[in-house]
Amino acid sequence: MASRTVAVACAGGLHARPAKVFVREAARLGVPVRVRLGERSVPAGSMLGVLSLGAAQGTVVTLEAEGAGAEEALDALAALLSRDLDAVPAPGAAEAAAGTASGAAAGAGEALDG
Repeated sequence: MASRTVAVACAGGLHARPAKVFVREAARLGVPVRVRLGERSVPAGSMLGVLSLGAAQGTVVTLEAEGAGAEEALDALAALLSRDLDAVPAPGAAEAAAGTASGAAAGAGEALDG
């Protein structure tokens, strides 16, 4: 079984937003990976499982997987955990912000016309 040990870099630990990024990536990779913290081990693709670990910033977790693609999956997930995932923009956030800004500008123009 392949494994990687990594410290959680997120300032707020693996709370909902960074856990969502991590779990989505684990699911996308398609390799069964487990996250171990002490004696507890949960599937990396389980949002509730990952949240239940209560991993704070600096907490050292072990990622474990076996089979085809295990090494690559562990490398990718370890790289994610070693970054501050709170600093990663949410998918579609830029587009939503641009839409909100243009919608507000259009609304302001209509107010002037009216």
